Amino acid sequence: TIRPVRRSYYDPSSAPGKGVVWEWENDSGSWTPYDMDVGITIQRAYEKQHPWVDLSVIGFCYVIDFATMGQINRQTQRKRRVRRRLDMVYPLVSGTLPKSQSWPASPGAAAAAAPPVPACACPQCLLVMSVKATVSAAGPGTATLQTRKAPPAPPAVPKAPVPAPGTKAPDGTATVRGSLKPLAAQGGRWQTASTPALSSASSTSSPPGGGSGKTSRPGLSSLNRSHLQRLAIAQSRVLIASGVPTVPVKNLTGSSPVNPALAGITGILMSAAGLPVCLTRPPKLVLHPPPVSKSEIQSIPGISHTCRKTTKKQAKKGKTPEEVLKKYLQKVRHPPDEDCTICMERLSAPSGYKGPQPGVKPDLVGKLVKCGHVFHLHCLVAMYNNGNKDGSLQCPTCKTIYGVKTGTQPPGKMEYHIIPHALPGHSDCKTIRIIYNIPPGVQGPEHPNPGKSFTARGFPRHCYLPDSEKGRKVLKLLLVAWDRRLIFAVGTSSTTGESDTVIWNEIHHKTEFGSNLTGHGYPDINYLDNVLAELAAQGITEESLAQEKD
Repeated sequence: TIRPVRRSYYDPSSAPGKGVVWEWENDSGSWTPYDMDVGITIQRAYEKQHPWVDLSVIGFCYVIDFATMGQINRQTQRKRRVRRRLDMVYPLVSGTLPKSQSWPASPGAAAAAAPPVPACACPQCLLVMSVKATVSAAGPGTATLQTRKAPPAPPAVPKAPVPAPGTKAPDGTATVRGSLKPLAAQGGRWQTASTPALSSASSTSSPPGGGSGKTSRPGLSSLNRSHLQRLAIAQSRVLIASGVPTVPVKNLTGSSPVNPALAGITGILMSAAGLPVCLTRPPKLVLHPPPVSKSEIQSIPGISHTCRKTTKKQAKKGKTPEEVLKKYLQKVRHPPDEDCTICMERLSAPSGYKGPQPGVKPDLVGKLVKCGHVFHLHCLVAMYNNGNKDGSLQCPTCKTIYGVKTGTQPPGKMEYHIIPHALPGHSDCKTIRIIYNIPPGVQGPEHPNPGKSFTARGFPRHCYLPDSEKGRKVLKLLLVAWDRRLIFAVGTSSTTGESDTVIWNEIHHKTEFGSNLTGHGYPDINYLDNVLAELAAQGITEESLAQEKD
């Protein structure tokens, strides 16, 4: 799969320009940064000393309360902690900004589209420019090689035993292409990236009389590598001597102080220049369980079938909005002295709704029977007409649901069964695997853009629950949510920014099987309770199971 990528530039006065990062606390207790545009919006409101900021203006149903440093989900009322921290400031770009580029693009087109931008004088940019100059000077058609005076070579270090090419080192690291030889840098041993032994090189210049000169390609490559090696070592000295804090980083010999910038920057540069690199393995992301044969898959006791399909359900016909609302409202003869929270006009005055006029008088007021909140009938009818029109109503103040709430999920299929593997944190039971599959299609009248096609990325989506008593309870309620078309919706993806695509609908799922690196996996001791609360916010509780049987 090929996707376009892009590079964005931000004003120095914005959050990235100042090194400000806004983060929210996920279910595992770790912190996840907001997308750049969201962080900029939050920071702008924070600097203006606003008490809170509503993110619905940029497509998210959250409110950030700066007094409590909390994020509030407007639909479920769930609260999460947020924090503001200072990180490294993004480097400044001088001169005219280059035109926007996206990948893939031909090198010629990219060079023509974007004029060169002068780099700053920081050590990282100096190293990048030096490597670019060296690599470009040694192109395929070059007959001679001219090099600038290189920094002094590092002190000699004794050879260390090296595993054979392609084999695994004793500590779990992997070698890449050929034997390895450690690099040394002043201030501590650095063995995050390494280079092979260099062979001697010879080159012959073209004679003045026009004769042809020949260059040995292995010799040229060795000189090029030698120069890059010295550049990398010089860069390590500059960064360490500059006093940038060091952190313990696991390397080939265990744990020693290594500058945090060195492992990434130098490793990437050496790899791009064709040098072999050996790095310790990062934590492994485990999205799926080991392969499971059909004979190992079991149905779930107490739940019929292993698959459920859903189709488009049309709104209930035969009842006008006024007839639907009569079931949930009591008329109020003497309205209280407060605002209608829909139109923000006084309840004692006519409704301020200016859209298509419903067939009720604008000065009538009604009270919802369960929660007791009071609104203009005119406003409630208009709100109902702008919704799913399925015979249900949700109080805009407290989110109490009247009737059976349904959603706008496109048609698809939900499979569920037991697999013989345990989730981290649930070693005493097997695992329930749920597989959602929704194909792309055309939006209906209940969707944001009727008649326009929508995409369905990442399907089939695999999700996991422990096969425990509470896990099975969650599955039963998810089946109700599926039948009511509440698991997915069509909208704008908060991950990719793509519009008119299938997205999750405020009921979180665990899509990571054997780890929790993304926050969407296990162990997570609070997940089952959290998802039960999210289902209840959609009107799905144990009472719903009895209703479904009826």
